[in-house]
Amino acid sequence: MSAPLKVALGDRSYSILFAADLTAEIAARVAALTQGGKKIAVISDRHVASLQGDRLRAMFGDAPLRAVPPGESTKSATEWAGILEFLAETRLGRLDAVFAVGGGVVGDLAGFAAAAYLRGIDYYQIPTTLLAMVDSSVGGKTGINLNAGKNLAGAFHQPRGVFIATDLLATLPAREFAAGVAEMIKTGLLADRSLFEALERAPLRPGAAELPELVRRCCAIKAGVVVADERELAEGGGRALLNLGHTFGHAIERTAGYGEYLHGEAVAIGLAAAARLSVQLAGITAAEAARIDQVLSAHHLPNRLRTPLAIGALNQAMGRDKKVRSGEIRFIVLRALGDATVRGGLDLGLIDECWRSVGAE
Repeated sequence: MSAPLKVALGDRSYSILFAADLTAEIAARVAALTQGGKKIAVISDRHVASLQGDRLRAMFGDAPLRAVPPGESTKSATEWAGILEFLAETRLGRLDAVFAVGGGVVGDLAGFAAAAYLRGIDYYQIPTTLLAMVDSSVGGKTGINLNAGKNLAGAFHQPRGVFIATDLLATLPAREFAAGVAEMIKTGLLADRSLFEALERAPLRPGAAELPELVRRCCAIKAGVVVADERELAEGGGRALLNLGHTFGHAIERTAGYGEYLHGEAVAIGLAAAARLSVQLAGITAAEAARIDQVLSAHHLPNRLRTPLAIGALNQAMGRDKKVRSGEIRFIVLRALGDATVRGGLDLGLIDECWRSVGAE
């Protein structure tokens, strides 16, 4: 086990644990809670519950478990309400805890339920996808999607702990692994050029010796950003920088229909579009944008839409994004590889050109 990573937020601080297998550590945390008179409940999805059933029993024994359908469409008000009813039926109290075991959908959904139930109870993150390990399990952003857009309802609610066990990735489909790498590429582009260059030198594969350290580097970067700007209020960047590629990517997800692209796939196309926007704004060079395309392709990620989407519909979806301020769409652009900033007030003709460059029409 490598050294824990602390997310230093005063009395809401917590640790991220890293190892190939953390079953014993999670079981010990569960035992400490239950022996102290607390109840727990587990939220997972049906795929994880089926593939990791023995591991779940070793961690949680016979604790109440709700397994939701897999997929982005599960991040809905209906499923969220169902989890709240489950927690109430389980009779969890204010001192009890929820464990979220799954990918980003499960973590966001269960975290938001924990934030709302009894006005907030503890929860723990056990991510089972690469994307959740390097991004969504850390930082306390929870939420669900609305018909109008992605993550438009939610809460900042920090977990009490995060357990990152990389051997849980053994059953992860190759497409889902690649989607997680998209968030790693994003992290390198916005804050760690050497991380980007490591992914550029050789495609990352499941089981790679360097995977645990690269996951830890991504978590360390995100933890530092979250501590500095927990609620994304900084005007000049801060936590908003973590949305590199996401303004475009969220619009793709909504316009194409949730589930057509995995979140990481949509972000990958968003990174390609953001790179082209950065070139237009005299940030990175065209050659550097081409390097980003090549890294995405090397990891079996798209840098163009599979089928064209209407630019008007994409722009309308961007206008509903939660990052819009005072009616102005804000974009994260690259001043250099490893150095990002926030830009607003951009000409929509320039955005249309970026959309066309990735296959919209």
